[in-house]
Order: sequence, then C-alpha cells, then structure tokens
Amino acid sequence: MRKPCNLFMVYSDNYTFASEFILLGFTNREDLQVTYFVLFLAIYVVTLIGNLGVIMLIRTDSCLHTPMYFFLSHLSLLDICYSSTIIPQTLLNFLVEKVISFVQCATQLFSFATCATTECYVLAAMAYDRYMAICNPLLYSVVMSQRLCVGMLAGAYLAGVISSTIHTVSIFRLPFCRSKRINHFFCDGPPLLALSCSDTHVNEVMVSAVVGFNVLSTTVFILVSYLSVLSTVLQIHSVAGRHKAFSTCASHLVSIALYYGCSLFMYLRPGSRASLEHGKLFSMCYTALTPALNPLVYSLRNKEVKGALRRLWGQKCLKKTRQRFFNI
Repeated sequence: MRKPCNLFMVYSDNYTFASEFILLGFTNREDLQVTYFVLFLAIYVVTLIGNLGVIMLIRTDSCLHTPMYFFLSHLSLLDICYSSTIIPQTLLNFLVEKVISFVQCATQLFSFATCATTECYVLAAMAYDRYMAICNPLLYSVVMSQRLCVGMLAGAYLAGVISSTIHTVSIFRLPFCRSKRINHFFCDGPPLLALSCSDTHVNEVMVSAVVGFNVLSTTVFILVSYLSVLSTVLQIHSVAGRHKAFSTCASHLVSIALYYGCSLFMYLRPGSRASLEHGKLFSMCYTALTPALNPLVYSLRNKEVKGALRRLWGQKCLKKTRQRFFNI
C-alpha cells in the first residue's frame, strides 16, 4: 500500500526539507477572497489587453518601427510574462487550496526574477534611446542601429537569466524547516528567507547585492540619461518642443519611480519585519499595477501611438465601407 506523501522530507539528521509550501495570500478571511479574486482578475485582463495591444500595434504600423518602440514592445512582452508567472497562480489560490510544490515555487521565483531584472535593463536601454534622440539627434540614426538595439536587448535578457539564477540558487539551497507557510501571495525571496531554519545572513547579503547592483546601476544610468535630457530640453526655445519632451520624460519617470521604489523596499531589506509586513502591497505595485499601467504611461499619452491607433481605426472603417459597398 502506497504511503501518503509527507509535507516535509528528510533533509539531514537535524533538518527537514519542504516538498510543498502554503501561500497565505493577502488574507485568510473567506468573505474577502472573492473580492480579491475579482480585483486581480480585472488587473490581469487589463494587463493582457493593454500590453498585447501595444505589441500588435507596433508590429502592424511601420511608423512605429523605431528603436524606442522596439524596446517598448519587449517591455510589454516582459510585463505579460512576469504578470502571467504570478497572477494566474494567485487567482487559483483564491479558489482552491493554496499549496504550491517546491519545484513550482522555485520555477516561479526564477521566472519572475528573470523578467523583473530584464525589465530593469530594458528601461535603461529606453532611457539611453531618449538621451540619444534628444541630446544627439544628428547621430541618433547612426548610433541606434538595429545591431546595437538587438545587442542591448540580448544583454538585458542575459543579465536577467544570470541574476535570477544566482538569486534562486542562493535561496533554494537553504533548508526550510521553520514553517511551510509563505506569508505572501507568490514565492518571493524575502518571505522564503524568513522560513529557513539556518543562518541566512550570507544569503540575504547575496540577494541584496544582486538586486541592489541591478536596480541601483540601472537607476543611476536612467537618472544620468534623463538629467542630460532635462539639461538639453531647458535649452529649447520652443515652448511646444519643451512641453513634448517634458511630457514624455515625466511619464517615463513616474512609471520607473513606482517600479524601482517598490523593488528597493522589498529586496534591500529582505530580513526586516517591516518589509515582510508591507511586502504584499509593495509587491502588488510592481507585479500587478505597474504592468497594467505601463501601456497607458508609455503609449496612450504618446502622439505617435495615438496616430497609429487612428490610422488602424481608419483602415478598419475603410475596409468595412468597401465590404458594404461591394455587397450592395
């Protein structure tokens, strides 16, 4: 007769190894489960529709085949990927038992960390693109070649994979015997470190160092790029030109500040109680809200994207008119 699977497997003489975890989610109150389910589902639908719409629009409109929108399309792809890594599992946990296997948990952390880190470097690449377009417009088409853009993007994905590998291995090499309950709605680094029964100081330092390097280095690069842009914009005599540049940069910086601020709070203080207690709300900002808002911030406030939408709508209307005409 087959024995039932235990939640903990033997790890050594003194430790046990968790084969499964329980995600506590946002709340244990049954009356709020449906409310949170509807909220997350609505955010996820908006994220998918908005980012898929951006990708399709950029691919179909030749006027948007520029470096800026090349990076924007991949930013939308990353938003879809790392939201899809977390939110579907979260939605499932609102309806059924909140159990996730060890392998699923490690895979979720690796996938999320890869997408999140890659996004940091894509945002930095977009900042560099704006710097070249505004500060060095005569050299823009030469410097921002297809080869450079592809190379920058490949480097961003490579940095994401390397960083997430270090991040995941440093956490999941630890024994988890303190508890099986993760005080979070997905498998994130700080809540997992809190479950380990061994000394996690070195692991916390490693996680903070990896995340800190990625976030701080790209933040400094983005700030330097936009400060150079700001200096150039202030020298523009045209009021309309200054307003256009300020509008673009301000919208980018708002999204970047929200994404980076929440990430820094969570990962540069991985062992603090404050970060664990407030971590769910901060994690919701960069895993759910930011991907849903990015299409609005980067696209719908952009005149070129609005023009592409009008052209697409005009083509559809013209096609329908022709079909009606010939059917008559």
